[in-house]
Amino acid sequence: MEEICQNSLPFAPWMHPATRRLPGIQPLDMGEWLVRDEAFAAQMALRDRLLEERREDVFRALPEALTAAEELLQLILSRLDDGYRRDGRRITRPDGVTIDLEGDHPLVVASRLVQEDLCLLDQNGGEGEHILTAAVLCFPASWTLAQKIGHPMTRIHVPVEEYTDNMAARVQRLFDALHVDRPLWRANALLYHDPSLYQPRREDDRRDPPKGRAEFLRSERQSLLRLPETRAVVFSIHTWVVPWEKLSVEQRAGLDIHPVETAGQGA
Repeated sequence: MEEICQNSLPFAPWMHPATRRLPGIQPLDMGEWLVRDEAFAAQMALRDRLLEERREDVFRALPEALTAAEELLQLILSRLDDGYRRDGRRITRPDGVTIDLEGDHPLVVASRLVQEDLCLLDQNGGEGEHILTAAVLCFPASWTLAQKIGHPMTRIHVPVEEYTDNMAARVQRLFDALHVDRPLWRANALLYHDPSLYQPRREDDRRDPPKGRAEFLRSERQSLLRLPETRAVVFSIHTWVVPWEKLSVEQRAGLDIHPVETAGQGA
């Protein structure tokens, strides 16, 4: 169990009516798209290690995603703050790690610069459901990249019970209407016994019912934006893991009124 936690949760989705309801989509200020918090160095070190030791598990890309990945990398480079130092094709992160901008697949390079996991989705010829074409997913919350790559949104959400046909249609309409200049975000929350960021789960894995009070709250801020040139959709995920005692008094009280689910245990 590797414990990488933040000291607070900046946004609690259960505290607001608009984000409590699925899908809870809100407009995103691009100035707030990329978040760097107190867990940056530890999360980035874990991502670097997973990409080195478990690359096949945390990175997949279809050949057709290359151009979109290059566009995403350039977008991220244009939005990095003064904590990054660039020297030609090398850039040094705020934690002191230097990245070769041409040393790997552009999506891997992009993911080693920012705290978010990064996924790319696109349509076949602009029709039908969006398909997951590439991803660096180092902090999965109970899903496995190998089972999702190359599949449409409905198939990706197996076995999520809440992802009904009606929800799938709503999500696809949202993707179809996503404008380059109107990015979106949503947040989720789940109580966990295990604070580990890397928690893959295969679709047929059995999980025992949770026992006792979970000591950690895990929340993902999931952002959606459309790239202007390739028109691919970027799905980025910033993950907070906060110990129960670090939640504010108001947040803990809110969970009594609007409880969130607790993740199952074991396999």
